[in-house]
Amino acid sequence: MTLSPYTYVTVSMRPDQPSRFSVAFCSAELRARAWLGENGKPCFDLDTSDASVTVSTSGPVTDDDLTVAREIFNAAARYLADCERLSSGESDKATDSEAA
Repeated sequence: MTLSPYTYVTVSMRPDQPSRFSVAFCSAELRARAWLGENGKPCFDLDTSDASVTVSTSGPVTDDDLTVAREIFNAAARYLADCERLSSGESDKATDSEAA
């Protein structure tokens, strides 16, 4: 079953607890970009026409910022590898059924 592309945003607000925002992008129309923002701060953006998430430093780049940037890089590499593996599996299935 294939769903139409969508963006899912939730906000959880409970007394005496911090608010929590969650954004799920389920779309091939997602755009990712990185740039240097005002004052030379590194910025990373994920967005669709429905919603946007920006990651940036709060000041000068720290070791914690480098850790987060590496985690984003590693997660994106894993996402790419999973997509490539599943895409190649899908095309293998199509080739197998065409041969039959």
